[in-house]
Amino acid sequence: MCAIFGFMDYGKRVSASVLKRLIKALSIEAECRGTDATGISYVKDGKMVTFKKAKPAHKVKLYFPKETTAVMGHTRMTTQGSEKYNYNNHPFEGKCGNASFSLAHNGVLYNDKELKAKYNLPVTEIETDSYVAVQVLEQFGGINAENIKRMSELVEGSFVFTILGNDNTLFLVKGSNPLTLYNFPDLKLYVYASTKSILDNALKKSGITYRKSEIKVTDGEILQLNPDGTISRSTFEVKEGFDYFWNPYNFNSYENELLLEYCKMFGVSEEDVELLLDYGYDADTIEEMLMDTAMLEEALAEIKIGGR
Repeated sequence: MCAIFGFMDYGKRVSASVLKRLIKALSIEAECRGTDATGISYVKDGKMVTFKKAKPAHKVKLYFPKETTAVMGHTRMTTQGSEKYNYNNHPFEGKCGNASFSLAHNGVLYNDKELKAKYNLPVTEIETDSYVAVQVLEQFGGINAENIKRMSELVEGSFVFTILGNDNTLFLVKGSNPLTLYNFPDLKLYVYASTKSILDNALKKSGITYRKSEIKVTDGEILQLNPDGTISRSTFEVKEGFDYFWNPYNFNSYENELLLEYCKMFGVSEEDVELLLDYGYDADTIEEMLMDTAMLEEALAEIKIGGR
């Protein structure tokens, strides 16, 4: 239950102070999905820079230079690899020859050990399942849509990946986890986050009220956001069985345990979560409801009245 967020300023029309305010607001709003660690990556003079701390976003000062045109961020709720060791936190950096990149992941990967064995990946101190995606991309030797497609079809689990190259190209890779992307054409600015509520609340707090349009990203799609603002789309095959992890009759699954733990933080009981899942609400919708108490109460009341 982590969150990803960030921007691409492809028109260089937005002031550095507004962009810093935006990233701060996005990171704090993203705390609803994780407070164990906070991190960002950006490019400076053609080199990746990553800053991360094992602290909630509101306790972290996120800095980037005024010439920065893209920032990729992450807030973490720990699932594998203690956040106390900062090397386990997102984003993770990688290298392909002279090129470097940074990757952040929202979700859980289940076959990281199998991939490490299959590709004889180097042993590192990093315990987080997400890092295997970095290592696989390094094996493939380049950050491009084709190699990202190959990696996305190898990993098993739930995911959205964001990948920033040292040429300021940003890839958004949507598996089964949520992602919302806005374009502000007057500002020439892309802004994204895990959920619409995170994005809308952060934009409101940042004072960014210009006209915008939502760019739809479907499961199995890779969006390549280029520094000039153009977008390239490609697809990958989403493995069958992703829905298994959210099956209400499979409540022993690791992902559902995370959902229960997350809802418990908001005072929602296991019984109520099971009712919502049985009624047909998926995990992403339930997470959205946690941000709107009235909507959640109305949905539960409807279910309970209907079940009498």
